[in-house]
Amino acid sequence: MTAPLRLLVTGAGAPGIKGTLHALRRNPDGRAVHVAGVDLDERAVGRYLADAFHPVPVPESPDYLGALRAVCERERIALVLPQTTREIAVLSRHRADLEADGVRVMVSDAGAVQAANDKGAVLRAFERLGLPVPAHRTATTERELVEAAGALGYPERPVVVKPPVSNGMRGLRVLREAAWDARRFLDEKPSGVEIALDDLTRILRRGDWPPLLVTEFLPGPEYSVDAFRGERLAVALPRRRDRIRSGISFDTTLLPERVDLAEQTLRAAEALGLRYAFGFQFKEDAAGVPKVLECNPRIQGTMAAALFGGFNPIWLGVREALGDPPTETPALRPATFRRFWGGLGIAGDDVTEL
Repeated sequence: MTAPLRLLVTGAGAPGIKGTLHALRRNPDGRAVHVAGVDLDERAVGRYLADAFHPVPVPESPDYLGALRAVCERERIALVLPQTTREIAVLSRHRADLEADGVRVMVSDAGAVQAANDKGAVLRAFERLGLPVPAHRTATTERELVEAAGALGYPERPVVVKPPVSNGMRGLRVLREAAWDARRFLDEKPSGVEIALDDLTRILRRGDWPPLLVTEFLPGPEYSVDAFRGERLAVALPRRRDRIRSGISFDTTLLPERVDLAEQTLRAAEALGLRYAFGFQFKEDAAGVPKVLECNPRIQGTMAAALFGGFNPIWLGVREALGDPPTETPALRPATFRRFWGGLGIAGDDVTEL
């Protein structure tokens, strides 16, 4: 009997942890796996879902790498699968240290990760390929922010402001003048995303002014593309993000017929040097033209939805990273995926899933 493949997943408290575990345990090869999780939060939900769990320091800590290597040695790990933006930057730079221990890391080269994590660099990569991008400016001062917003049509039109490098929706704001009235106040839940330019500048004056990416507001549907790129195979499966809460897809529709989004994703991935499992996000402008928003050079939070479309990018990444490059093109099919609120009841060693 083949021994279980011993894997380590970082970010065991990330929203996508259950989906990642599902993709690994329900892999198409029927391979048994032992999955250890790590997280900086000792109460991370992955503690109860993985086969083993270990707390680690924050990725920026000088003790992070040593703690992770110790866990890999203790758990006899063959491959590390990073799930969070903060960790992939560190692990891409120190991949050789882990590989010296006999541990592979499912992460692209450091230069590719750095470029893919920078939203401005991603836009420039798409521009070099002749692919559509939102109109954009950069701003490193208050004056540049005001000028950039005006150049993109503010206050007559909404404008998006975000840090070039960020995690999740942190720092994202939609500049919209007089965004709320009495009806919206009573009928809608506050999202925390919309803000007037004057209010944003007052906030940003209270500290060191950050570099910002200022882009046109895209009013159309939003898409995420789950992708795999290896030595012998590249596959991408687009999905429409029908309902989003706090940056997480709650309702999503898999659209294998959107070959335009798949082709853009794979062309950009090749230009950036991305490998294994990763994703891109797009949004349509008023004319229905999809334009790139950003890249996630890691396992995406709802990437497990691709399994229902006949595609397991996470497992393909595992095979590629362990020296077994996939060659079989999956048969993609349309499907939908819906999240719902669940939970774990924990009483001592008794864990019950709701």
